[in-house]
Amino acid sequence: MVKRLVLASPRGYCAGVERAVEIVARALELHGPPVYVRKQIVHNAHVVRDFEARGAVFVESEEEVPAGAAVVLSAHGVAPSVYEQAAARGLETIDATCPLVSKVHAEARGFAAQGYTIFLIGHAGHEEIVGTMGEAPEAILLIESAEDAARVQPPQTERLAYVTQTTLSVDDTEEIVAVLRRRFPALRAPAKEDICYATTNRQRAVKRLLGTIDVLLVVGSRNSSNSNRLVEVARARGVSAHLIEDETAIEEAWLEGVETIGLTSGASAPESLVRRVVAWFTARGVMQVDELEAPPEAVFFRLPPEVRRGGLATSS
Repeated sequence: MVKRLVLASPRGYCAGVERAVEIVARALELHGPPVYVRKQIVHNAHVVRDFEARGAVFVESEEEVPAGAAVVLSAHGVAPSVYEQAAARGLETIDATCPLVSKVHAEARGFAAQGYTIFLIGHAGHEEIVGTMGEAPEAILLIESAEDAARVQPPQTERLAYVTQTTLSVDDTEEIVAVLRRRFPALRAPAKEDICYATTNRQRAVKRLLGTIDVLLVVGSRNSSNSNRLVEVARARGVSAHLIEDETAIEEAWLEGVETIGLTSGASAPESLVRRVVAWFTARGVMQVDELEAPPEAVFFRLPPEVRRGGLATSS
């Protein structure tokens, strides 16, 4: 019988997600519905459904947006071609790209301009990877695993560098980079690591939990990279872990013979969903709910000028 629930800290929204969600909210205030959003603004089904109810229209391509309309670009970033096509259609683009993703784009452009072949470590098909590869497609080679790193054959070995997706497993990425460095000792790294502070902090928080829990629940959507990595961190250390959209996805079988549950959430999951899971357990008699202490994440990103007009700006 479950007796205790332990909440990881930090968890949930990062500064980039907070910024992106606020941008869509401000765009709806300024323009009124509909406001078009290219792809999911962040990878969370609850967030998307909430904005749809408020008048946001999510589209797969900027080509689906009526000419002259406003379109918000998701937090995951886009290739330069998207800006070009949006401009050709006369769209008002509101860029919600996380500044830490923009940093990776800038690194890729910079390395490419200097003649480097770039190893991009990440997951094929993820929107962040699609956008980054679009910055210098002729110079970038995608590396998804240590096995890829062991067999990749770059067109030249004099100038090599790597950049990474921001939401990767810290441990897996270190392994991949180690393989690349063994093969290519002169490999250049980003000036500052690309895996974002929030991804690193949430994985570290899960590791702190693991010695004291029997099962870990991660609140997040299936297409959320950072949420999936939290599940993997636990499983890699022998702790059963499950990704859940909300409390309705919890299976009673997971809880058989379990006394202590760990709970965290991905960087795109609202805290309200965590509170719903907590309420689900307390309604079933779990009396002890503890939260690990951690320093606050004092990171804020300024809103873009397109949604700071009309006195709507804040200090974020």
